[in-house]
This record gives sequence, C-alpha cells and structure tokens, in this order.
Amino acid sequence: VHEKIHDAFVSAFVAEVKGYRIGDPMDDSTYIGPITRRPQLEVLKRQVADARRKGGKLLTGGHVIRRKGNWFEPTVFVNVDHRMALMKDESFGPIIGIEKVKDDAEAVALMNDTEYGLTAGVYTPDERRGRHILAHVRSGSVYWNCCDRVSPRLPWSGVGRSGIGLTLSTYGIQTFTRPKAWHLRSSLPG
Repeated sequence: VHEKIHDAFVSAFVAEVKGYRIGDPMDDSTYIGPITRRPQLEVLKRQVADARRKGGKLLTGGHVIRRKGNWFEPTVFVNVDHRMALMKDESFGPIIGIEKVKDDAEAVALMNDTEYGLTAGVYTPDERRGRHILAHVRSGSVYWNCCDRVSPRLPWSGVGRSGIGLTLSTYGIQTFTRPKAWHLRSSLPG
C-alpha cells in the first residue's frame, strides 16, 4: 500500500475485517468459511509465528478457531517485509500482510519477489496506472479493483510454482484434450 495512504487504509481495512462473519459458506451472511484442508491450518500458524518472530505487528486474528472443522481467524499484519513467509509463500487462508511502498516500481518489485504467481491485484482509481502495474507483475491472473471472482471465459493458471496446468476457458479445455490428425480422402485412387 502506498505510504501516503497506508495508515488510513490499514485502519479502514482492519475495521472491515473485524466485521467479517465467519460461518457456513451456504449461509448468505457468511463472508469467510472453513479452510479446505486441515494441514493448511499448520501453514497459517507457522506464517503467523514467523511474521511475529521477525517483527511483524499482528493487528487482528492470528489463531485457529476451536470448533468442528478447519477454521482460522481473519488475520492482518503490518510492519512486514519479504523475509517473512507470509509475504512470499502461498497461504490459502484468511491472512494478509500489508506492506508500505514508496512508489509503483517498488510495489511491482515486491509483488514479483516470490516463487509463486497465482493471482495479483491492484486497487487504484486510475485504470491506466492499474493496467501498467499489472502488465509488469508475474502472475497467472490479475485483478484491477477486485479480487473475488473467477470467470469461466478466462484462463486460470499460475506462474512459477503456482498452479498445475491451465483450467477454464477454451485454453483450459485444450489442456485436457489431445489433438488427433485425420488425413482423409473421399475415394480410393484408381
């Protein structure tokens, strides 16, 4: 987040996150459901411990929710950097580190400072600026002013160690098919 808006953004973001309803994903009032796999809870716990040990400041969340299923509190860190697993590895859970940047070039460099690249998002009212930033980010899917959708018309893939293959869209269908060359003649010679 740009340093000029960082503090105001963090304050508003944390207030929003604290209002998220955790529960049954079939309930329309739920915003965050369970984690899909139990081992992922350990990944999230390790990322929280690592960030705290390296100087990250936990603003909300950070714990497993003790109830049936795989539940983790929505978690927000600040004072983060790229020594922390939280900022370089995939989390697949409700955890985020908010890092302060001085300009777009620094933001792009930090967004690309990972072995992974499944998704990336940029929020700015300036479409040209958003497109420019996203054009330079190594990611399979990019988002401008959103991050909560997948379109069956667009390919879904990752870059680097993210994702396996390609799904969705005609490109995705092609990855699950094998072309066959048919050489035909309407009649035999002679």
